[in-house]
Amino acid sequence: MAKIMNLDGTSQVDLDRGTVEQAYDRWAPVYDLVFGGVFSKGRQAAIAATNEIGGRVLEVGIGTGISLPQYAPHVLIFGTDISEQMLNKARRRVKELKLKNVEGLAVMDAENLEFADDSFDVVMAQYVVTAVPNPEKAMDEFARVLRPGGELIILTRVSADDGVRRFIEQKLQPVVRQLGFRTAEFAWSRYVRWLAGAHGMELVERRLIPPLGHFSLVRFRKVDVAVAA
Repeated sequence: MAKIMNLDGTSQVDLDRGTVEQAYDRWAPVYDLVFGGVFSKGRQAAIAATNEIGGRVLEVGIGTGISLPQYAPHVLIFGTDISEQMLNKARRRVKELKLKNVEGLAVMDAENLEFADDSFDVVMAQYVVTAVPNPEKAMDEFARVLRPGGELIILTRVSADDGVRRFIEQKLQPVVRQLGFRTAEFAWSRYVRWLAGAHGMELVERRLIPPLGHFSLVRFRKVDVAVAA
């Protein structure tokens, strides 16, 4: 695992790719059972926003493909995930449900997407940003492969900047890190800092999502620089 520095100067051990991959391989057999119902409202909201835009969609962290049947037939989907075990379940789902609008499924690192610039009308990542080793790098990649005028749709946990909730999240972090999650590193201020440094991206919407209001649906749009000029 890599060591990172917090804003207060203290250090902590961060996730690495191997840890994340192993964690989600372990989750694969029970992922739908454990997370299917809990995150259903957020998933429905994210896919509804994606269907409204349409076009070619990249879903990063597609997992077992639980989202795939909810996409509109006119939406063309490519799904990536770091876990081969997760993708095996997604491939079976595509075959069993005869989903014709799935362009492909591939093992891929969210921080190093194997696509050309400006390849997708929508990049959608559900509960992914808080699990990758370098979130800002991953979000830069999402923006890179997004076409001008397209949207980056993120469904994510947003931690507290301060107060009792932040204290609890910090105490829980060593435990949930072993499951491939992080609880205390993703306050909204972190997303604001990324947006300030991201060339050509603007915030469209931030909406609180159940459960408990600790999650948000966040939409960013890639500005068409030529039109803006």
